[in-house]
Amino acid sequence: MTETADETVLDERIVRETGVDARVASIVEPVLEGLGYRLVRVRLSGQNGLTLQIMAERNDGTMTVEDCEAVSRAVSPALDVEDPIDKAYHLEVSSPGIDRPLVRKSDFVAWTGHLVKLETSIIVAGRKRFRGRIASADADGVTIERDQPAYGEEPTAVIPYETIDDARLVLTDDLIRDALSKDNKARKEARRRRGEPDDADGETETEQ
Repeated sequence: MTETADETVLDERIVRETGVDARVASIVEPVLEGLGYRLVRVRLSGQNGLTLQIMAERNDGTMTVEDCEAVSRAVSPALDVEDPIDKAYHLEVSSPGIDRPLVRKSDFVAWTGHLVKLETSIIVAGRKRFRGRIASADADGVTIERDQPAYGEEPTAVIPYETIDDARLVLTDDLIRDALSKDNKARKEARRRRGEPDDADGETETEQ
């Protein structure tokens, strides 16, 4: 199926890395795309000495332990050749998890109705930090229904994508239920495409 222009725009990553993280992202993203995965986030941290976390998922949103191992095997040689980090580090490949970061416009569309924590790079609607439900999302921005609006604040805020620094779903019972439902649907569809029975084994969960 050919991807439409609107789908391409919605699938663009809006949260971009900087510095070394950006260099790593530029190296691993083409590798991931070639294997049928998409990059969610790159983060280099001082955890356990120095840890490079690459968060990825399949285009259908699933990510198994086996997928993480496949991604690790694929990106390691590319990172060794390009050598973007001048110190020893531990490579960690993970799935986005249920309370996932939202890094694409399509993420906000897919998780409309759920609670999100969001930070902006500039003041938008009187503040830079928001917590509320995603009321709607389109190609330009996301509308948030504030969780606890302050006195005098509008109950909703329209936030342009270009102002978003960081956004993450908040773990709730509704989110867990919907995330598991989406995951099961995606896995069943993938099995059907492969010609496997719907009750096939392999529902291994990945670690966050």
